[in-house]
Amino acid sequence: LTLFLNFLLSLQKNGLDAEKHGLDNLAYEYGSQSELYPPSTASCRATFKLLGLTPEHQVHAIQSRVSGLNGVLTASLSSASSLAKVDYDTSVITTKEIVLELQAIGFNVESAVRIGVNGMHCQSCVQSIEGHIGPLSGVSHIQVSLQDAAALIVYQPLLVTQEELKDKIEDMGFEATLLTADQGDVFNSTQTVTIWIVGMTCNSCVQSIEGRISQATGVRSIAVSLKEEKGTITFDPSLTQPEQLRAAIEDMGFEASLEGRHQEKTLTWVSNGTLSHKTTGNEVKVQKCFICVTGMTCASCVANIERNLLKHKGIIMVLVSLMAGKAEVKYDSEVLNAAAVTQLIEDLGFGAKLIEDNAVAHGKLDLAITGMTCASCVHNIESKLNTTKGILGASVALATKKAQVQFDPDVLGARDIIKIIQSLGFEASLVKSGYKNNLDHTEEIRQWKNSFLLSLVFGLPVMGLMIYMMVMDSQHQEHGGSMPEEQNLLPGLSLLNLAFFLLCTPVQIFGGRYFYVQAYRSLKHRTANMDVLIVLATSIAYIYSCVVLIVAMAERASQSPVTFFDTPPMLFVFIALGRWLEHVAKSKTSEALAKLMSLQATDATVVTLGHDHSIISEEQVVVELVQRGDIVKVAPGGKFPVDGKVIEGNSMADESLITGEPMPVSKKVGSSVIAGSINAHGALLVEATHVGADTTLSQIVKLVEEAQTSKAPIQQFADRLSGYFVPFIVIVSVLTLVAWLGIGFVDFDIVKENFPGYNPNISNAEVIVRFAFQASITVLSIACPCSLGLATPTAVMVGTGVGAQNGILIKGGEPLEMAHKIRVVMFDKTGTITNGVPRVTRVLVLWEVARMPLRKILALVGTAEASSEHPLGIAVAKHCKEELGSSVLGYCQDFQAVPGCGISCRVSNVEHLLQSQSDERFLLPGVTTDESSLLSAAELSPAGLTPSSYSVLIGNREWMRRNGHHIQADVDAAMSSHETKGQTAILVAIDGVLCAMLAIADTVKTEAALAVQTLSSMGIEVVMITGDNRRTAKAIAAQVGIRKVLAEVLPSHKVAKVQELQEKGLRVAMVGDGVNDSPALARADVGIAIGTGTDVAIEAADIVLIRNDLLDVVASIELSQKTVRRIRINFVFALIYNLVGIPIAAGVFMPAGLVLQPWMGSAAMAASSVSVVLSSLLLRMYKKTSVELYEVRARGQMRSLRSSQISTHLGVNVQRRSPVLPREQPGQSAAVTPALSGQGPSINSVQEQQDRCSLLDHQTAEDSNV
Repeated sequence: LTLFLNFLLSLQKNGLDAEKHGLDNLAYEYGSQSELYPPSTASCRATFKLLGLTPEHQVHAIQSRVSGLNGVLTASLSSASSLAKVDYDTSVITTKEIVLELQAIGFNVESAVRIGVNGMHCQSCVQSIEGHIGPLSGVSHIQVSLQDAAALIVYQPLLVTQEELKDKIEDMGFEATLLTADQGDVFNSTQTVTIWIVGMTCNSCVQSIEGRISQATGVRSIAVSLKEEKGTITFDPSLTQPEQLRAAIEDMGFEASLEGRHQEKTLTWVSNGTLSHKTTGNEVKVQKCFICVTGMTCASCVANIERNLLKHKGIIMVLVSLMAGKAEVKYDSEVLNAAAVTQLIEDLGFGAKLIEDNAVAHGKLDLAITGMTCASCVHNIESKLNTTKGILGASVALATKKAQVQFDPDVLGARDIIKIIQSLGFEASLVKSGYKNNLDHTEEIRQWKNSFLLSLVFGLPVMGLMIYMMVMDSQHQEHGGSMPEEQNLLPGLSLLNLAFFLLCTPVQIFGGRYFYVQAYRSLKHRTANMDVLIVLATSIAYIYSCVVLIVAMAERASQSPVTFFDTPPMLFVFIALGRWLEHVAKSKTSEALAKLMSLQATDATVVTLGHDHSIISEEQVVVELVQRGDIVKVAPGGKFPVDGKVIEGNSMADESLITGEPMPVSKKVGSSVIAGSINAHGALLVEATHVGADTTLSQIVKLVEEAQTSKAPIQQFADRLSGYFVPFIVIVSVLTLVAWLGIGFVDFDIVKENFPGYNPNISNAEVIVRFAFQASITVLSIACPCSLGLATPTAVMVGTGVGAQNGILIKGGEPLEMAHKIRVVMFDKTGTITNGVPRVTRVLVLWEVARMPLRKILALVGTAEASSEHPLGIAVAKHCKEELGSSVLGYCQDFQAVPGCGISCRVSNVEHLLQSQSDERFLLPGVTTDESSLLSAAELSPAGLTPSSYSVLIGNREWMRRNGHHIQADVDAAMSSHETKGQTAILVAIDGVLCAMLAIADTVKTEAALAVQTLSSMGIEVVMITGDNRRTAKAIAAQVGIRKVLAEVLPSHKVAKVQELQEKGLRVAMVGDGVNDSPALARADVGIAIGTGTDVAIEAADIVLIRNDLLDVVASIELSQKTVRRIRINFVFALIYNLVGIPIAAGVFMPAGLVLQPWMGSAAMAASSVSVVLSSLLLRMYKKTSVELYEVRARGQMRSLRSSQISTHLGVNVQRRSPVLPREQPGQSAAVTPALSGQGPSINSVQEQQDRCSLLDHQTAEDSNV
């Protein structure tokens, strides 16, 4: 009975559980296979998205076919969500086999995975992961969340696996783990949109649209109504967007429009099975393109393009650079593409061409193919390429003899593809981009030179006639002056006026054609630029002259009227001359960048190596075809074509044009080389590590180009001002005309007194009108927004170019303008103030005890530590190899490493290191030559023979005590002295005798103290921020002279420290090199990254120092100061010129005798633009202050600080840390901890000494390196 009751209770319990499960899970079916046959221990669930699955499909048939596979436990399909969930036994069947079966049924299959990503610090990390993983073959969609520390990836299981995706993320330096969340969550949202369709005539159209669109990626269902002329589409917003669907329908020949792009209701299956509603907006997919823009003349053109583009739907941000001739546009790729953006700029009347940004690196290749004769050739090439692994698609055109290939750069490269085509018997080569370098002003210089010469051909005779007219009017006024009645060809038409007309008309039509076209396009878009002013001035003068001449002829006047036919030719002469000189000067401003770009080698010698590095074959290829991993031979005197590592040979390299380092740099096996640097005397074999757009040189060029496109805040103000300038000048010109007409008719004597060359024979009304028009036209001629527009960009372009030549990359006008305002510079410690790697700073030989030569100790210690993987051990081994001058040490056996203590081993075969010691002797004056008191070799070795094997112990105090060694008080004091300074001290015992003490530390850079002193002398406060303990931070600060230290600051709290200083109203610069510094670099007013730092830090910074030199921080601030000073001088020139020139032209200063003719105004306008550009060119004379000059200035002021002079502030949560056990850091490893913990009294005494006196008081004479 008891057993029976228990059985009933268990049944009841199971039933309740089943009911509970059924309520919790809407997909639950009672009695399903998963209940009857529970999954085995090796079971796994996979969720697949079946693209194209519709309600018409036989879901049960598909489900039973999948379930019938050997190893599949359960399978469930949902036509509504297009999801297939499969439970399977991993020991019997794989995911790939299931996917192949689903594909055999006729579906394209996608899967999804969530990968946990640790190590991300900012949005730069997010963008880096999305940028690297997104383009991979098989990846359909990726979304990385910094907040959730996870990446959500939709992928095609046949092309890539979860493990491969995880490995790819780990290869980027992040920690990645596969998360076990249900993959179906990725596909859990749907969105519905209604698209209005015009042009459908019958049900065939309906079926055609439904059939085509239902196969599109991300479409769940579609219903098209012929009567209502609309289609309702349910789709996955993570895979497609309404605009794409609308475009797809339009591609079929119908007119399609969206009902409205409002927020849509999204139905989401939440993990507990309940249905929820949430509102989501359409995700904007932002892309960026660069467009080469020609035809811009002034800041008004810039404002015109920016303002009009931003009016268009889908344009998010526009940045136009007048100097670089380039536009940077961010746009919504769902609304329009880069080609459409280019067309919008062309519609505004400017020349525009899309700049292809490194297509080869992104897997796109344009090839020119020769040797094709018929369609069969095309088919052979396409079929061969399409069946090659790594090629995603290939299209060959027989007519143009060109091929477009899409490929996976991780699988194969451009050279591989060319070889495949060549193996078929055809020749192939890369299609060179027809894009004109926007730094090359040759075409513009030629155009304006020709325009100037054309205008001059007609302008010189006009000038001669003007002089003749002035002379004749002044000397023969009573006989009709320059136009006597007897010289009239017709009544009212003099010979002189006819000559003026014939000379002026060709210039007006042909010379002014460019200005008229640009002015028309500008006015069509309701804007006004410099060309509008020029056209107004010349057209008014020409039309006015024609009208008065025709009127005089119609009235058969005896005297031919005075005209303005002389004005247009003279205006065009000076405008063309000004533009020509301006472009010549502009070409000089970008010379630094052009010089950098010219460093790139055009070809490379790729070699194939044998087993012993012998060269089997050589091949000369263009540099674009060099691939990562290629071995490149660089001859003496040749340029390095790519970044790479030397694998054979020794030489020197001249890197001065890239890093600014004047001295040649030694290159040997293992050394890194930079593309564009010049090899000196030795041939080298280099393995390519970075090619194409990834090389250091290409990155520098790209950074400087983007910097010159960006705008300083002061320039944005000038651009806004220029936008109102032209309308303002037109109003002033009209007011001038009206004012002088009024003054003339009210009081003619004022005009009579001030009018140059007044002729009494002319009527008063004609004199007044002529005078008023002359003043009005002169105002139009002299006003110049160009000088305002050029004031900043020319200085920024020269400044960034000069900076790049000196190894300082400034990312745009804003940091260049901001740097001179800096009042606080925050330095990271490790890798910035210090070298970032531990080094041996001292070797103290205990000669009284050991009686062993230094060389022998180094040989034994180096051999022992060569087997260690500890950072301190590696540093010791490296030091010993350098001192001994040998990379090959002795033999080590019985090696044992005890964490936190030290190592022990036996060392042998070091005799060759001892014999290489130089036997050369020197005789010092006054020194005895008696050698009787020195130890003989026999005394050094009691047996008279050098022992072949040595027992070596290396470690801290505790390790020595464990092995029976007593540490003398003076040795202990020496160790404590170094530990006080944040250094690590270790002891060496050889054959049972304590022989030496080594001090290891992360050493301070040689120039750090000088840089700190120089910044302080400039009135800038210097702060050190570090995650290290207070004692080490204070010791480093004391050495370099920093008075304020922020110690034990977590990486996440560095941003808060920057904000604290900014809230006090201070401008802060942050100098760092690591990933943990990147948020602070981004938050600071100016972020400065050391070039040897991480990619993330360099990405987040505003200024990048190519050389690892802290004095470049000072140089960047100096360059900023000089550039901003030059910008201000330029603005003063431009503003004073306009503020003074316009009133003079308007006739305000006529009582003082200042009267301008229109051609004089035109000449002054041209001079103003050229003078501003020449002023900016003076920046090219900037030379970085030499180290010697800095040292002279700092002489007598650089001194180490006492502890009491340094204020130390601790980071957040420091109360949780032990003051005795500091955080692990370079230069102070865990190996020191037991020594410290075993020395309670000595720590206390050290701490007391630290608080009481200078940290450097322990540096005695015996502390110098032996």
